[in-house]
Amino acid sequence: MENELFILILALVTMPVLFWGFRVLPGRGWQMLATLPVRKGKDCSNEGTNLTWYGLLTANAYAAALALLFVLLGSAAIPLTSMLVIAALLLLICVPASRLIARLVEGKSHTFTIGGAVFVGIVAAPWVIELVSRINGTSLPVLTFLAAVGCAYALGEGLGRIACISFGCCYGKPLANCGPRMQRLFGRWSLVFQDETRKACYADGLAGQPLIPIQMVTAVLYVVTGLIGVALFLNGLFAFSFILILLVTQLWRVFSEFLRADYRGKQGFSAYQIMGLLAIPYAVGCVFLFSLSISTTPLLLDGLQQFWQPVPILFLQIIWFIIFIYTGRSTVTGAHVDYYLHRERI
Repeated sequence: MENELFILILALVTMPVLFWGFRVLPGRGWQMLATLPVRKGKDCSNEGTNLTWYGLLTANAYAAALALLFVLLGSAAIPLTSMLVIAALLLLICVPASRLIARLVEGKSHTFTIGGAVFVGIVAAPWVIELVSRINGTSLPVLTFLAAVGCAYALGEGLGRIACISFGCCYGKPLANCGPRMQRLFGRWSLVFQDETRKACYADGLAGQPLIPIQMVTAVLYVVTGLIGVALFLNGLFAFSFILILLVTQLWRVFSEFLRADYRGKQGFSAYQIMGLLAIPYAVGCVFLFSLSISTTPLLLDGLQQFWQPVPILFLQIIWFIIFIYTGRSTVTGAHVDYYLHRERI
């Protein structure tokens, strides 16, 4: 009963957040969260650095994914130290990869790619787990770990897609360029951006045009897939959970690229689509390779109890802050800040 209640609570928490983001974040005023004056400008104003809603929402998504990861691994009796070390190593690999791969594929230094970072994470995860297991002299169940990582990833990327709405990135094609069927399907739910600092506006001149809401579809699909994966995980079906999540997320990544208008490299079939396709047989191979690893039947209450301790909570707070600064400090926008007096109040 506690498993079903846990999944219901996850759904009741995540879905309202998504629909709030769909309704509110495309509007004006939901790109910049704050501006920090950093230096004196040439005139009397100050030059400022913008902190974005993208960074805040991305940090929230990372924290939610890590929290779910810790609960699931704790329920499978994974030692706290091992899960913290492995989570930290994977973040050290994947977070920088999100910018490095975007630079290699798109030739841009000031952007991120979730697809590239995920591919690197999928490739690295089993071997990071094996490395930590051997160093500790323990036998960590690799497939259990991979299934938990898959659930956390699906939920985290689903929540993180509303961050893309706030910055106007990862956007779909204009509905005006689509056929009647696509227009009927997405006409009511299309996304429209107005601010010139949104990526859809400054990169492709799509201000005021209804776009395919690819971020919305991805968010709902990934969160629902993540919840199904959690249900399978808590019932001990680790292989099914991992394969389901990888199949749905990576096949959708391949297909959804055909519906997107943002620059994905010069090739007609992008490098990100190739990564998505390669990830599937690799994941299936990992299932067969590590299917004999020792695992245990998950006990959700044990996972919740292990998570609700100072060390995991502090770890989440540190990661949240790092991710917010790394992704939220905008390098493609700037600001001029002026100070003045309310003389009538003196």
